[in-house]
Amino acid sequence: MNEILIKNTTNAFEEKFGTEPKTIVLSPGRINIIGEHVDYNDGYVLPAAIDKVICFAFEKNNSTTSKIFAIDLDEEFEIDLNSEMKLNNAIWTNYFSGIIKYLKEAGLSFEGVNCTFSSNIPIGSGLSSSAALECGFLFGLKSVFNFEISKKDMALMGQKAEHWVGINCGIMDQFASVHGKKDKVMKLDCNTLEFSYHDANFSDYSLVLLDSNVKHSLFTSAYNTRREECEEGFKMLKENFPSLKTFRDCTTDQVVEIKDKLSPNVYKRVDYVVKEIARVSLACAALDAGNIEVLGQLLFDTHEGLSKDYEVSCAELDALVGYAKDDASVIGSRLMGGGFGGCTINLIKKGQEEAVKEKFAALYDKEFGIELKAYDVKISEGTSLYKG
Repeated sequence: MNEILIKNTTNAFEEKFGTEPKTIVLSPGRINIIGEHVDYNDGYVLPAAIDKVICFAFEKNNSTTSKIFAIDLDEEFEIDLNSEMKLNNAIWTNYFSGIIKYLKEAGLSFEGVNCTFSSNIPIGSGLSSSAALECGFLFGLKSVFNFEISKKDMALMGQKAEHWVGINCGIMDQFASVHGKKDKVMKLDCNTLEFSYHDANFSDYSLVLLDSNVKHSLFTSAYNTRREECEEGFKMLKENFPSLKTFRDCTTDQVVEIKDKLSPNVYKRVDYVVKEIARVSLACAALDAGNIEVLGQLLFDTHEGLSKDYEVSCAELDALVGYAKDDASVIGSRLMGGGFGGCTINLIKKGQEEAVKEKFAALYDKEFGIELKAYDVKISEGTSLYKG
């Protein structure tokens, strides 16, 4: 699939600029296996880069203007490197301007480039196409102009660009995009940025994302409320157990001990967070032991927590996970991402993928009248040069 994407991106470059590109970059989307809504609660996440990518083609153009062509949108954009970077009405252009803005602020020297790009990351599916865009463009400039910049600093610069665009994201998406390794997931501490790799050998099972094709408008207000509830809960925990430094130091027994001092909602949020942080470590142990059935049950447990205790699911996502629980071919399923829509991530027995997709699509259409989309994903390399 990526070979076709690379060919199309290269051909478009030749048509647009009249020369062959000198540099090809592949920048992946990402999934998060487990560890949802704990990145801002001092927990761990377990992301991985996937084989859905944005392909970039680059060449220096020996000027002070970068010319960028978005193949899928059939739109082009020019950036005068000598001018002040400003936000544009065409949202996609702002990610490029943001990267240039922060490269300039870092004192790095570079000239204009010609660039084309195209993607097979499904937009709006929660696979972080914006992080792939930022990191891919930055990696291409690093390669073309031989910047001395670490992967960690690339991820942080991508995050800054996203904040500049107006999306106050955490570091997970950019970090997974640049640090991804084929057949590996990473346990990432979003505070210290320390991480460790774990084998992602799913053995007799395939990873399939099922796209609910809905996005409910509750997300932003609910997200802010959940953060406030967790802060309130931890404050009470710390008052009762002064030695606690973060949620990751808490036990479920401690949460139960102060249950009467918390509102019902705050108790549920805190209980979920403490259990989910523990599940990330259990998931790593299951992967290390090759016990994928245990991992699958952890996914089901996480969804139950996200739905009943953290309350960020919706009828459509709960239905999809319900279908999975009733199907012996699926050993694990949960909503992935912020919630209120987007995808479920599923572990499906190899050889049964198509049957499950067809069955669930029919059930989903009958229940909601909505088309169900499915994406097969494999764990892949992070942002990297294509060697040809």
